[in-house]
Amino acid sequence: MSTAVCTNQSLATLAPAARTATAVPPAVRRGAWQIAPGEAMSLKARSASVLRVKQGRVWITPDATSAAPSEDLVLAPGESMTVAAGQRIVMEAWDGYGATYSWDPA
Repeated sequence: MSTAVCTNQSLATLAPAARTATAVPPAVRRGAWQIAPGEAMSLKARSASVLRVKQGRVWITPDATSAAPSEDLVLAPGESMTVAAGQRIVMEAWDGYGATYSWDPA
């Protein structure tokens, strides 16, 4: 599994149980991460990675670069996004249900 660094200080201090939605079936949670409704997090890829949405929808804002301006994206279940090594994204659950996603090597 690829790694990312959570750059949001307030989320890093939350207990895992505080960030886990109880309505997500165990089969979806296996091998995945969750983002709660109203939660936003900043992730920076240590190596090239793929963000895959398993449940819910996520709103993503990648950092702007000199080669590409920042554009907001909304990913639905089954959709994915490649995140380059060193790239930072800000991700938030799109609606009031939260979302489940995986973060894998590209």
